Amino acid sequence: MYDLQDIGARFYTYVWTMFDLMVTAARTGVRFVVADRPNPLGGLASEGPLLDPAWASFVGRAAVPVRHGLTCGELARHLNASAVPQVAGGAADLTVLEAVGWRRGMDAGATGLPWVAPSPNIPTSTTATFYPGTCLFEGTNLSEGRGTTQPFEIVGAPYIDARFAPSLAELALPGVHFRDLRYVPTFHKHAGRPLRGVQLHITDREVFAPVRTAVAMLATLRRLYPGDFDWRTSDGGVEGTGHRHFIDLLWGPTGCGAPSTRAKTRCRSAIHRRRPAGGPATTCCSTPETSWAAAATRCPLSSPTPRPAPSPTPTPRATFDAVRDLRMEGQPH
Repeated sequence: MYDLQDIGARFYTYVWTMFDLMVTAARTGVRFVVADRPNPLGGLASEGPLLDPAWASFVGRAAVPVRHGLTCGELARHLNASAVPQVAGGAADLTVLEAVGWRRGMDAGATGLPWVAPSPNIPTSTTATFYPGTCLFEGTNLSEGRGTTQPFEIVGAPYIDARFAPSLAELALPGVHFRDLRYVPTFHKHAGRPLRGVQLHITDREVFAPVRTAVAMLATLRRLYPGDFDWRTSDGGVEGTGHRHFIDLLWGPTGCGAPSTRAKTRCRSAIHRRRPAGGPATTCCSTPETSWAAAATRCPLSSPTPRPAPSPTPTPRATFDAVRDLRMEGQPH
């Protein structure tokens, strides 16, 4: 049985423990039960590329976006229809105990439930909101705020100066304000060293896009500090990954290469793109993909009368949004 609180980001590893257990259950014929819980980020938005299988690890086993917009029960049903059979040779005997009363527009605050930290570095629901974006800084030589009371809400490094916060403000990113900040982490990266950086403040949760915001921050860092900013070359503590750049495992792009080499440069041009009226959220590094559309048709959570594909050659982003939209037809879950 799986009964853990997820936070809606692909690289939060609880759901991949769930996936590994589902694979084992499928192989052994053991029934698997998921006690569903609300997605604290809500279920109306998804961001980022699908994971390329070449970058699969414990921070991402299967092709879902960085911010997936599903509950753990919905994700379990989708993975059981698509990814589990590829590994185990068949689906698991899965039962989902649904989160009664949750609606897609509800974030953690709207549920009225008390926030219980699912892990030490996700102390508040606000931290969870930032996490799908600022966790990408774990793949860099910046501190992502571990060793402070505000992990993933602040980022900094010894080389950052007074230019960073104003440069981010000039981007006019939706729903977020950047405050110039100095701090000293007590452990983890740069422990005991004075750092300068920014604190992120959400000004409008409805429009704040954590992944888009983080990509804009990374592009700004590379532009301002080309001789200092760098990607971590260690495996980030993920077992069995060798010594690949950790950002490659976190971003896991489909069709556009590794972020540590060329993808982040390509993504810069996508930072200022706008979402088309009535269309799916824009994401950088998307390429035509058919398997996700097929997964949407097979998914047990889909409507009995599937909608037509969003386009003859759907992108991963468009087809994932179609999966999410099908869920909305069956409110509240």
